[in-house]
Amino acid sequence: MEINYTTLASTMKHEGRWKSKSLPSNTVSLVMAFFSSLAWLYVAGRLWQDAQNRMLLTKLLEKNLGQQPKVLSVEDKLMILGCKDLERNLVEAEMDLTLAKSQGFLRNRQNVSFSGQRHLAVVGIYTGFGGLLKRNAFRASWIPSGDALRKLEERGVLVRFVIGRSPNRGDSLDRTINEENHSTKDFLILEAHEEASEELPKKAKFFFSTAFDTWDAEFYVKVDDDVKLDLDGLIEILESHRSKSNVYMGCMKSGDVISEEEKLWYEPEWWKFGDEKLYFRHAAGSLFVLSRSLARYIHINSGFLQTYAHDDISVGSWMIGVEAIYVDENRLCCSSSTQDKACPIS
Repeated sequence: MEINYTTLASTMKHEGRWKSKSLPSNTVSLVMAFFSSLAWLYVAGRLWQDAQNRMLLTKLLEKNLGQQPKVLSVEDKLMILGCKDLERNLVEAEMDLTLAKSQGFLRNRQNVSFSGQRHLAVVGIYTGFGGLLKRNAFRASWIPSGDALRKLEERGVLVRFVIGRSPNRGDSLDRTINEENHSTKDFLILEAHEEASEELPKKAKFFFSTAFDTWDAEFYVKVDDDVKLDLDGLIEILESHRSKSNVYMGCMKSGDVISEEEKLWYEPEWWKFGDEKLYFRHAAGSLFVLSRSLARYIHINSGFLQTYAHDDISVGSWMIGVEAIYVDENRLCCSSSTQDKACPIS
């Protein structure tokens, strides 16, 4: 049998080539399988680790379920932020301040008069920037000066013109009042009040609060600048009520609430006074008196007290909510100029 060596050599040559080409393919497969195994092991490890973490968190939540709310309240958030103690301190400070005010520990307080006793009354006469002529007329008539004024204050009666500040703080209006006060020393300047016609209802709030904060007196009296006051008659009336507390005194009246905007004495808050549109009982605005306890109430709560279109209505509304003793004093009805009146209109 004859062997074809040429064909055999050729066949062996081709087989060698095939084997040499198949070797790299097997190596790549093995490498890919190795890295796939590593990736699988990594993923399995992470999944196992995550499962362990979830189990741990679940146990912690179950343990603290009865101790912590599911939803944080505002208080919890404040505590977490470190603000809870600060909030509590602020509330306590406000309570302490209110208590101190109610007990008389106030700034600028002048607690005794020249005689060493509490004043009988602080009389505040409303005035404005254009009221110089009226002020001078009062100083020349029923308001004493010099030794007479000193004797009046020794009796415990202080008389002051009451005015706020200009809307343009520090302008010529303010400077003129400062100069007049420097000369006469008979003003109570309401630094926090803006002297303007639309702000008049708030003036009573600032007057009683500031007067109480400045002088310790049995009574605080508000007077309009068109009243010619009989000081001796007023002192007699006040002395007769000196032993009483919570006194709200004046010429008591009521009246219709004006709901038409175009009319005089219009009340923007008319709807609050019911279907009958009637004001409650209150002291007329020309002159009325509050005892020390009621002035203190206004001083402490001045930031929360509602004002209406008129100052006497505003004060009357504040008195409804407290145990005020209403004194309807006919001699304080200033619309009449009869001789027995303590405050005839000038």
